[in-house]
Amino acid sequence: MNLLQDFHGPNAGYILELYERYQQDPNSVDPQTRAYFKEWTPSTNGAPTAIAPMAPTLDTDKLVSIVNFAQAIREYGHLAAQLDPLGTTPPSDSALSEEYYNVTPDDLRQFPANLIGGPVAEGSDNALQAIQHLREVYSSTIGYDYDHLRQFEERSWLRQAAESKRFRPMPEQYDFVALLQELTEVEVFERFLHRTFPGKTRFSIEGLDMMVPMLNEIIWRASKAKFQTILLGMAHRGRLNVLTHVQNKDYAEILAEFKDPITSENAVAQYLAKGWTGDVKYHKGVQHILRGGQANPLVVSMAPNPSHLELVNPVIAGMARAAGTKVDQPGPANFMPGLSLPILIHGDASFSGQGIVAETFNFRYLQGYDVGGTIHIIANNQLGFTADPNDSRSTLYASDVAKGYKVPIVHVNADDPEACLEVARLAIAYLLEFGKDFVIDLIGYRRYGHNEGDEPRFTQPLMYKKVDEHPTVREQWANKLIEKNLIDTGKAQMMVDSQFDKMQEIMNALDPQENIVEPEPEPPPPGAAKKAHTAVPIDRLQGLNRSLLELPEGFTLHSRLKRILQPRHTALDDVEEGKVDWATAEALALASILEDGIAIRMTGEDVERGTFSHRHAILHDVETGDQYVPMQSIPQAKAAFEIVNSPLTENGAVGFEYGYNIQEPDRLVIWEAQYGDFVNGAQPVIDEFIVSGRDKWGQTPSLVMLLPHGYEGAGPDHSTARLERFLQMGADINMRIANCTTSAQYFHLLRRQAVLLKTDPLPLIIMTPKSLLRNPLAASPPKDFIEGYWQPVIDDARAKEAPDKVKRLVFCSGKMY
Repeated sequence: MNLLQDFHGPNAGYILELYERYQQDPNSVDPQTRAYFKEWTPSTNGAPTAIAPMAPTLDTDKLVSIVNFAQAIREYGHLAAQLDPLGTTPPSDSALSEEYYNVTPDDLRQFPANLIGGPVAEGSDNALQAIQHLREVYSSTIGYDYDHLRQFEERSWLRQAAESKRFRPMPEQYDFVALLQELTEVEVFERFLHRTFPGKTRFSIEGLDMMVPMLNEIIWRASKAKFQTILLGMAHRGRLNVLTHVQNKDYAEILAEFKDPITSENAVAQYLAKGWTGDVKYHKGVQHILRGGQANPLVVSMAPNPSHLELVNPVIAGMARAAGTKVDQPGPANFMPGLSLPILIHGDASFSGQGIVAETFNFRYLQGYDVGGTIHIIANNQLGFTADPNDSRSTLYASDVAKGYKVPIVHVNADDPEACLEVARLAIAYLLEFGKDFVIDLIGYRRYGHNEGDEPRFTQPLMYKKVDEHPTVREQWANKLIEKNLIDTGKAQMMVDSQFDKMQEIMNALDPQENIVEPEPEPPPPGAAKKAHTAVPIDRLQGLNRSLLELPEGFTLHSRLKRILQPRHTALDDVEEGKVDWATAEALALASILEDGIAIRMTGEDVERGTFSHRHAILHDVETGDQYVPMQSIPQAKAAFEIVNSPLTENGAVGFEYGYNIQEPDRLVIWEAQYGDFVNGAQPVIDEFIVSGRDKWGQTPSLVMLLPHGYEGAGPDHSTARLERFLQMGADINMRIANCTTSAQYFHLLRRQAVLLKTDPLPLIIMTPKSLLRNPLAASPPKDFIEGYWQPVIDDARAKEAPDKVKRLVFCSGKMY
């Protein structure tokens, strides 16, 4: 019998502790354990002969210390890992030394390898060799940082993957020379731009070159896993290199943007006439279709982004959610993990500094926001603009914010190509296994300043002394292949020369006006908005209303809610004199849109019930707690309906809905603020995406924002949705802004937005009421729904009878006293 062979690691220590207790008092352990110990003693029945025997006299203190030592390496080995290409001494930890546990190499030799456990024990003759293998895994150029995960299965899977080196690229399975070619293309691209356009901003990738092969590895494996869409979000650092070497954007297009940006008076006049401004080259997005022999091609889209770091994160998440959601059937929307994969590339300073990062992580397990896992890569050049890490964060690692969301983190030295590829493979494999996020902290450096015109030696002279003397990862990899006789020096240099020649030939043949490809928004058909037909026949409305009010058999409503909903039953009976309130008008508008075959996603703060308890889109059985969504059960619907309470965030939530909207523009997407003034929490997304995405990037957003607005707000904050700000931001037909005063006008406005999704899409900002939700003066008769239309201005019924008597015209929004 060999208990230590069956129980290893911490379990072995536990067995020895039990044995000590048994020796002192046999009755202190259970009968089954007592029976085992009668037949077994550590000094005589240790490990099998292939493993070093136990010490003649068992030192259980040493055994427990060794087990704890091994566990410390697994948990904290990353603190001693060589992660900085520039050679900074790692922080380490006293718990990673033998002295801390009062053990010596000779002590370790006396114990079997299986005491350490895991794959490192295989092939090790004793605990000393197993510990050495552990150090090679956990304290080399990869730092595994996953002990904060709650699920044992995930920790165990990661441990096995790390210690078995399951994802390490091997020469017989991976073309190391092809990797050198890839690194050559990445490096020469930057060097050519630096030489040809000195001082021009490009936000070089140099120092983090391995990010490109890592992305290509992840994307290739995603294609094998049958993903259909990859959504890539990143800021400016390395973006041009990723556009060319991941997204296959033509060199000619990039070079043309450097050589001769569109500045001629004629071209500028044409763009401005269309309300089109364009954007700098390192903000633009691109779409690439990767076929790779697959029946269904993989679409890889890099979203455009503004200068605001990390602001694209929720946009990418929303795009991924939309791409993976099927809405062609009535009922709830059906999100299908495995269809879309979001990849986010972060900066080290911005990852810990920008709150939008945490807001986006918080979506991970929320209903309506799950994207099936995101791969995060921190492009960690160990600097902000000029700020050192100790000026930028209060944590050891830039990645530590992810620990609160129980996301595994792996730090890796950007100068070790094999380690980088291993981590990239691990990331996509973990996501496929568990459907959860994964963070890669790719630690490198920045060869130039924040941009190529900046001088970093003013503020980091010692760091840049190291950078100036440091060979590139391409040089290091070439030397390694030369040492292994996989390539000769001449071949490595020929790769560089050939790539320079290729780029120079493209440059010489360049015609900027032909090579610059700017996405321009298509102009809407003339009069599209005015031609929108929004009236609905009374029989359709009555049928929809009946369906919306029908409850499942045995469903018990709250008694007060039952009274609230009762007037809806008769609201459409009298076409001339009936009263349709705001909530009923909204429900009829949305139901009729579903009947027209247009899917709807409606989210926001407390949107299911409505801040003012008027909507009640989801009903709750007071006896069972069951939920019922009438809009998902009406037989007239031809598309899906989704309504979800958002987390208490505006910037992240609005960014998510914007991303969902632009990814699937044929769906009606609505976001509602709890109070209109809360919209200022989303001001960055509004400024950088909603009101300018069309002008800068040719996008066609149609997001609807419902902002409760009015003086009955219990103070200055909740009284206003800042209508004046939206009016100020309106330019070149970039959005629609409305303040409805009747329920029928709200009905027509929503239907009009749905009708125009394919012909004239624009964001729609609606100042919605509070007290008017139930005010009879704001309710409309059914005839206004079956005969009416959207009116930008409703004529004053009394004033139009004697217009010559009008002395003063007051232009305002809201109530007039």
